[in-house]
Amino acid sequence: MKRPARPLLTLTAALAVAVPTILFGSSAAYADPISQTSGFYVNPQSSPASWVAANPGDGRANAIRTEIAQKPMASWFGNWSGDITAAVGNYVAAADAVDKLPLLVAYNLPGRDACGGHSGGGAGSVGAYDAWIAAFASAIGNRPAVVVLEPDSLGDFNCMSQAQINDRVGMLSRAANQFRSKAPNTWAYLDAGNPGWVDARTMAQRLNRAGVANAHGFALNVSNYFTTGENTNYGNTVASALRSDFGYTKPYVIDTSRNRNGSNGQWCNPAGRRIGTPTQLGGGAEMLLWLKTPGESDGNCGVGAGSTAGQFLPEVAYKMIFGY
Repeated sequence: MKRPARPLLTLTAALAVAVPTILFGSSAAYADPISQTSGFYVNPQSSPASWVAANPGDGRANAIRTEIAQKPMASWFGNWSGDITAAVGNYVAAADAVDKLPLLVAYNLPGRDACGGHSGGGAGSVGAYDAWIAAFASAIGNRPAVVVLEPDSLGDFNCMSQAQINDRVGMLSRAANQFRSKAPNTWAYLDAGNPGWVDARTMAQRLNRAGVANAHGFALNVSNYFTTGENTNYGNTVASALRSDFGYTKPYVIDTSRNRNGSNGQWCNPAGRRIGTPTQLGGGAEMLLWLKTPGESDGNCGVGAGSTAGQFLPEVAYKMIFGY
């Protein structure tokens, strides 16, 4: 149920305005999932939508419905997803049936969140991950999609051994190749941390080693709070470093789900944050996306004390709408 692709010139002109870099390297080999669909998919079974449906009389329900649940945002897939072929296939099929573009996050690297610790877990081995991500890509197949690969994966090297780092970048590189070969209408982005984590040149080196040349681009600020302007400056610098050091550059997307008030230096359920610009094209990046669901906990910390990572907290969601 896809609309015919619009001429490539239309997309190229739009990106030339949105992104100040012009050499996308091997990205040009990818078909354009945006022009194949009629907007971004809103998941009727997201955690805020499910909470609203179960609590229609709650005084917070209307605000959470209109300001969060009815907005396009990513769905995350990991070792909790069961049969990954069925989970991803069903989700992408639901979006395709209404001619919308689904946003997905793959989060299953062995030892994920190695240094943060609140979202630990992942596949049991390198081989298990390789098989899992291959099935993920195959489940999308020829349908249009946007996928962000493995938040935290290139930012938290400090507590890892060199062997673990080697395994990680190898898995990411192979993952990028899986989407390139098996999901030709998918734009896959490697996670590249945020402006407060790793300097831009170091991140460019890590991205290159992790196979970003075979991905469509990179993603910034996933589950974090830095402003769109801060991320744009950082993303442009990373893209420039890719060009100067490796001879190609890439577009990037920014997670704006919780960044309207910026960062206070904390990453784990800080108080006083606010939802940012909803998912859309442009905004100084290729796209601004809601990748983290507003109201879902970062872990047992901050205003989410007593919760687990990924648990939907209606009071946190409600306060995030108004910024208190």
